[in-house]
This record gives sequence, C-alpha cells and structure tokens, in this order.
Amino acid sequence: MITRHHCAALLACAAFSSALLPAHISFAQDAVAAAEKQENSTVLKKLSVKGGTVTGVADTPLSVETTAEDIQKNQVSSFEDLGRTLQPGVGFNRSNGSVNIRGLDGARVQTTIDGIVIPYLDDGARDADGGIDSFDFDALSAADVVRGADSSRAGDGALGGAVVLRTLQPEDLIGEGKTWGGIFKFTYDSEDKSWGTSAAAAARFNNTAVLFQGGYKKGHQQDNAGTSGIYGPGRTEPNPADFDQNNVLVKLKQYTDTGHTFTLTGERFDRDKDIDLRLEQTALGNFRPGDWDGNEAIKRDRISLNYEFEAVDDNAWFDTANAVFYWQDLTRESGKSGYRHTSVIGDYWRNSEVENRSIGGAGYLEKKFDTGRLSHTVRLGGDFSVGKTTQYSSGDDSCSGGPYGPFDPCNFLHTNQADMPDVDTKKFGIYVEDEIAMGDSAFSLTPGLRYDWYDQSPQETAAYTANPNFNGMPPGQSNDAFSPKLLAKYQAAPNVEFFAQWAMAFRSPTANELYLDYGAPGTYLRLGNPDLKPETSNGFEVGANLGDEDFGGRITAFHNRYRNFIDTVSVGFDPAYPFGVTQAVNLDRVRIYGVEISAHKQFDNGFHINGSLTYANGKNLDPSIENNQLASVAPLKGVLGAGYAAETWGADVALIAAKGSSAKSDSTFGNVPGYGLVDLTGWWKPKMTEGLTVRAGVYNLFDKEYYNAISVRDVSFTASSPGKAYYSEPGRTFKVSLTQRF
Repeated sequence: MITRHHCAALLACAAFSSALLPAHISFAQDAVAAAEKQENSTVLKKLSVKGGTVTGVADTPLSVETTAEDIQKNQVSSFEDLGRTLQPGVGFNRSNGSVNIRGLDGARVQTTIDGIVIPYLDDGARDADGGIDSFDFDALSAADVVRGADSSRAGDGALGGAVVLRTLQPEDLIGEGKTWGGIFKFTYDSEDKSWGTSAAAAARFNNTAVLFQGGYKKGHQQDNAGTSGIYGPGRTEPNPADFDQNNVLVKLKQYTDTGHTFTLTGERFDRDKDIDLRLEQTALGNFRPGDWDGNEAIKRDRISLNYEFEAVDDNAWFDTANAVFYWQDLTRESGKSGYRHTSVIGDYWRNSEVENRSIGGAGYLEKKFDTGRLSHTVRLGGDFSVGKTTQYSSGDDSCSGGPYGPFDPCNFLHTNQADMPDVDTKKFGIYVEDEIAMGDSAFSLTPGLRYDWYDQSPQETAAYTANPNFNGMPPGQSNDAFSPKLLAKYQAAPNVEFFAQWAMAFRSPTANELYLDYGAPGTYLRLGNPDLKPETSNGFEVGANLGDEDFGGRITAFHNRYRNFIDTVSVGFDPAYPFGVTQAVNLDRVRIYGVEISAHKQFDNGFHINGSLTYANGKNLDPSIENNQLASVAPLKGVLGAGYAAETWGADVALIAAKGSSAKSDSTFGNVPGYGLVDLTGWWKPKMTEGLTVRAGVYNLFDKEYYNAISVRDVSFTASSPGKAYYSEPGRTFKVSLTQRF
C-alpha cells in the first residue's frame, strides 16, 4: 500500500518522459541540412501490412492484427462487425457499451488509440456508461487485439486483454512515387438504415506531411427479429431512433533524415441519438404515446503529440523510441424527457453525464546489444496521467423541494445532484523487459516487470453535498502493484513460432466502484466501496503462430485466475432503504480457461478457405454460490469461410455458429439458444475506373432469430418488460459500400 504522500512519484514520470527523447537531439540542424539536399520527389514508406508496424502493447505473440485492408474488405463499422468473423472471441456487450475478450468486459479490457487510453465510463445507476467506441473505423490503419491478462506493458486495466487502435498516417494514403493520395467511401447499411460517407486525403511537401480525415453517418434504430410494434409491455420491435455521427482527424507530421519523426494530431468524435421510448408508453399510463423520449450521446476530443525515433547509425543511445503526450476529454450522456400523466403529473426530464478529462504521456525505449552468446533487446517504458472524473444528473419535474415520505413518488426522482464526488486520479507506471536470444538456438526468453501506482482522491462539490445520502466525504485510495511476466519463444522455422507466457495483471477500482452513492432514504441505495482492493490475475498461455498469409494458423490455450474480482451484491436489509441496499465488494476467486484455434489456406487457383474456433469456461470459485458459471463468458463459437478472388472480383460465404448458453443466476432471461448464420459477401473492381471498389454483403442470409448471450446476461423480466424477441440480434440485413482511392 502506498500513501498519498507518495504522489511525488508522479513527478518522476516527468523525468522518465523526458528521457524518451534521446539526449543527442540535435536533429533540427541535421534536418535543415537534409532538407537542402532533398528534392520534392521524396517518397514515403509504403504501408506495412500484417504486423510490420506493430509496436508497444501489441508487439507480442498474444496479439492478432486487423489491418485497414481487412476492415475495408469486411465492411467493418463496429465492434460487433470486428468480432463477427475477423476476430472471433471478441464480443461487444451492448447493454453496458464495452468490448468483451475471454469473458471479461467493461473496465477489465483496455482500449487505446494511438497509445492513449480511452477510459471506460460508468455512472453506476443511470445508464450513462460506455465511451470506448468513440471513434470511426474508417479512420483506422489497424486494430490489434491482445488477448489475455498481461499488465507487463499495458498496465492498469488489461485483465481480459487490450484493443490497440492506430489511426491513419499520411503514408497509408500516399503511394510509392507519389506526393499525395486520398480515399473516399460511401456506405449504406440496412441493419440500422444508415448511410455514411468518409474521406481522407494526405500530401507531403519535402519532409512535412499533412492528413485530413472526416466522416459522417446518419441512421436509425438497430434492427432485430421482433414483429410486435405495440406500445408498452410486450413490444418486441426496437424503439424508433435517429442518430447522427461525425468525426474529424487532422495530422501534421514532420520527418527527418536523422530518424526523428513528430506528429501533431487533433481528433473529435461525436454521436447523438434520439429515441422514441414506445416500450414505456401506454394509452392510459404515466407516459403516453408520442410524449416520452430518450437521448444518448458520446463525445471525445483529443490533442496529442507523438514522437518516434529509429536510429540511422550505431552511435545513437537507443535503437528506437516512441512517445505520446496528450490531452483528452471523453463525455457520455443518457437522458429521458416527456410529460407524466398519472404520477407526479407534469413535465419531466433527466440527463446524466459522466466525463473524464485527462492529460498524460506514454512511451518506450529499445536498445539491442550482445553479451557473449546472448543477444539482448531491452525495453524500458511507462506512462502517466492526471485526470478528473465527474458525474452529474440534471433535470426538472413537478416535485416540490421535499422532504418526502418513504413511499412518496417524488422520493424516487432525486436529481440536480451528483451520485459521487468529483474524483481526481493520478496514475504512474514503468516497466522493463529483456528479450534474451540464446545464440543460434532460435530460442528467446523475455523476463519483464512492471510497477504501477495510482491515487483516487474524492473532492467535495456542491452537487455531491446535495445528494440526500451525503454523510461526509469518503476517504481516498492509493495503491500499487507489481506485474511480472516471463515469455518464452521458439522459432522452429521461418514461419513457425511457439510461445508460452506466464504473466500477472491488475485493475484499479473505477471512480464509481469506489464512490457511487445513488438512491434516497425511503427508496433504495446503491453504494460504492472505498475499501475495495484492486483486481489481480495470474495467467498462463501456450500457443503457436504457424505459416504465412497463404497458408497458416494459430492455436492458443489459456488459464487465468483472478483475485478480488469486483462485483455488486445485496448487503442485507436496511429499514431506511426498504427497496434494498447493494454495494460493490471484492469476490475471492474467479477462474477462466479456454482455447482459440484459427487456420487459413489460399490456393493458386484463387479459392481460399478459413476457419476459427473459440471456447472459454469461467467460474466463480466461491463454494457458497450454486450457479457459479460466469455470465460474462461467451459460449463456444466457430466460423467457417470459403471464397474465390479473381483480378477484378471476388465472393465469400461464411458460416457462423455458436453453442447455446444455460440460464444464469443473475438473469431471468433463461437459456440462450445456439444459432447458425450464413453471410454472403462480394466485391468488384471495374477496370474502367481505376481505384474504385464496390462491396456488398447479405448478413444472416436465412433471417435466423438469435441472441447475443453477453448482451442479455443481466436481463430480468418484470410485468413491464418487453417480449423476449426485443433483445434479439438483427435478422437478414445487407450492406453496400463504394470506395474510391486516388
């Protein structure tokens, strides 16, 4: 345990960050000299595909890359699309807006974009959660998925794994021998009746390059298999909705002949959704048809400066270096508005907002050297951040100022308050690892160790003291963790790599897990717990990466144990809160193990086949729990695909199958049935229009009704619930896109 007086560790991060810039940065004079002898015919390095540009957190055999080409070919525009066939085993929990990897989601999966962590936001009570999908897939050059518990590089939050996103670079658009390039795309998707456009352009002038990318998307509610459009309970069709989404990405990149590269980036993402809440509307009820609406919004802004270095001679202190310094602001909102007709009659609106604003930096250095028969690649890296998380519920209704009796309807309408204090957060992490190659044996061993420290400091605000449960400020929390790892690799052949890894990981409690205080006397109470311990894990993984792009595969087996797993449970009856009290607590032990297999073959005649299988089993090891299967673990899933590609056209068919899932103890949804889906896709590149590609796909070809076991795991039916099909996934849909490269 580290006390608050150790926050001086934060100052050390500044010294570490400055060390990321090699001391011999006299590059400015060298760059000027280089520019004088460089002509306008400077050629940018071509985009490296399939791992050539993977660095940092994703530079591990546990990572699988999805390139921009893969994203375009498979018309990926969401995490659901990414996990459908490209990254089986990666799911998206629509109920809490988070990625699920190997049975863990929410804050247990880390998401980064250009090395910057996108925090997972959760207000704990009012559905303003999510935020990690605050980007446009058309703005990405790659999406790497790191599976498994490994904090040795990623640090806090990588219990289930990490999604490592990289945005477009000028060299992704500018072809060899050119000084400019661009791409334009139009897409229509019947799944949500949306249409969208995106465009990107880049140009290079001597050693300076600029990139502009922007996108706009407009659509409606996501389709499902429901057929009943009635108002009120029993409805199975989705609530009507309209959304607008836009993003802008701007980069200014400065290259030098001395190996130094600087990139200044500005990014904005904004999505707003308006919902007609027909499920909650009835002809004689409190909410009448046409006068009860919902809204959801996500907004993320960032400004960052990236530094990259690759040594051009043997005199450099380091072989490579990479650093990013950033400011980021992420906001998630959820609200409702309308007119109440029977209970607390009058106008009503609520809006809950969670915001995280942070500044920080991250990076690493790498140096190679030999000692006798041993070759070393030493990496030193780390990160730091200083941020603030705030939550506020604003609104208006026809209630007076109170106080109210225990069962008075107004007692449930608490608003214009914060359900937790503002929380100032400081984080600092540093790691070192040494990849040791054993002579000519093709065997390497990489021991590594990471140290992380965090401090959560609640701040008193007028909004928090207005909370009816306010009873003084809760204590802050500081803690730290060491995360060691040991990775062994054996390169049996040029395209055959075996690996085994033992690693530990940890996750600090989120602000709402520590300090949530939601409810009111006479109603219910949902509490955080400032005494929570960080979650930790101990994981083992063995596997192999086999072959190449023409013929190859991958197999991994994993076994992870987790301690101090954070969950929310009932903590007994309190007469002051007759509708129950729940609180975040640490569970003793949780275990998840499984296997992942994938293979592909490209034939000389243009045909290709591929397949994958993912299986995981998760249990709460508390013997007092009867149904101890973890509801967050997805059932067995397999994908089998085949296709043909000629010079100007191609077609693919994919069979996606998942096993059924038994009912979970924390849900009344019941058994989730298994399913089998068929997707049919194709593409065409007309010879008469250079650079144009037309893609089309029919998904769930046979209109199968099916359910995502992860998203329905917390569904509990009541008298006011919709019909079961309300929670179903989309039926038969199609998507068409036109992409023009310049």
